[in-house]
Amino acid sequence: MYQFSYADIQTDSVADAKDRERQLLTRSIDMLAAAAAVGTDSMEAVEALHFTNRIWTTFVEDLGSSDNALPKELRANLISIGLWLLRETEDIRQGRTNNFEGLIEVSQIIRDGLQ
Repeated sequence: MYQFSYADIQTDSVADAKDRERQLLTRSIDMLAAAAAVGTDSMEAVEALHFTNRIWTTFVEDLGSSDNALPKELRANLISIGLWLLRETEDIRQGRTNNFEGLIEVSQIIRDGLQ
C-alpha cells in the first residue's frame, strides 16, 4: 500500500495546476496566432479573444485572492500584466488595434515562466 504525505500531494497539486495553466496559455497562444493569420474580423479572432479574455479574467481573480500563495509583489505584477492583456483583447475586439503579436509574446513569456 502506498502512503503519501500531505506535502507530496500538495506539491503534485501545484505542479498539476501549473501544467494546466501552461496548457491554457499554449492554447490561447495557438488561437491568437491563427487569428492573426486570418485577421481581426474572423471567427478565429472572436474565439481567440474570448478564450484569452476568459483565462486571464480567471487568472486575475485568482491572483487577487488572499488564498493565493505567490508573493504579493509577483501577484501585483501579474495582475498588471493580466489587466493589460484584457485591455488589449478589448482594443482588438473594438478595432482600435490588431496587436495579436503583443498578446502572443507576453503570453509566451508568462507561459515559459511557469515552472
